Amino acid sequence: MSTSQQVPDYELDDVRIVTSTQELKAMFDSFRGTLLELLLERAASVQELASAVKRPKSTVAYHVDLLTDAGMLKVVRTRTIRGQEERFYGRTARVFYVGQITPEQTELIPNRMAEWAAEAAPAHIDDNLRAIKRYAWIDDADAEEFYRRVLHLVNEFAQLPRRNPGKAHAFMVALYPTEYPRLPDPQDQPGLSGSVETHSVANPKHVR
Repeated sequence: MSTSQQVPDYELDDVRIVTSTQELKAMFDSFRGTLLELLLERAASVQELASAVKRPKSTVAYHVDLLTDAGMLKVVRTRTIRGQEERFYGRTARVFYVGQITPEQTELIPNRMAEWAAEAAPAHIDDNLRAIKRYAWIDDADAEEFYRRVLHLVNEFAQLPRRNPGKAHAFMVALYPTEYPRLPDPQDQPGLSGSVETHSVANPKHVR
């Protein structure tokens, strides 16, 4: 989808591979995650970020410095106001992708799905939750390739034109192995046949 305005309003890489402990600690903090998300819209100063999250400027500056030291934020432009330089920060990449890490580093990564599910609860109550889950029997290489394709869709979603007024919509993606049951091989079930019917979905929010 093309947009009339670049989102965000600065240059950044599409993907940055994250492997160091410093990067993981910076990335997997809930508050710092909010700052990173806000900067997907446009570059912002510490003052603007503090206003958005309703936290003291000194607190936000501390976390911005941690993200900058970890290579996840950078100064993308400056301006001078009354003789004082104001810095505007942006992300170094649209997506931070965790690469090969050690078992000890894995402990630094929380399972965010419980947090995301809680965030989705009000939408579920309002009957405004669009969600779907499917299974495919594939190997690790297939999963890796498919997830990289999903990341392109995530980037497209993140660059949709911002509406004013508009409501923030969350797009959650997860890909993980399970022990879900599977049908037997059709070759082991002789005589099975039948037709397939298709039906339109009356309410696309409810899909099974």
